[in-house]
Amino acid sequence: MERLRGNLSSRFSDDFVLTQASLYWFTQTISTSFRPYYEYGAGYTRRVERVDVPTAVALFPADLTQPPRSWAERTYNVTRYTRMPRGGHFAAHEEPELLAHDLTEFFRAYR
Repeated sequence: MERLRGNLSSRFSDDFVLTQASLYWFTQTISTSFRPYYEYGAGYTRRVERVDVPTAVALFPADLTQPPRSWAERTYNVTRYTRMPRGGHFAAHEEPELLAHDLTEFFRAYR
């Protein structure tokens, strides 16, 4: 099956996606994935002011956001910023080879 940029059905079968959704639904654990968003929106957690450890940013073209490097650098010490050729929100599942290569290259500088 040809890979389409960010098209979930080009990488996963309907059965797989349904199984993943069912695991959250039937175990009543979907709320844990939303909790950080809720807590931030409700004011329970504060915005991160600055992260000084070296940080890598990998942007996948079909992901939900595409922050420019300058935006990421406002909060993070960005030492690697990669625009990927394909992939979306589920990059680790959609494009594991691309992500693994980028992580390897990022950590190579710290060996």
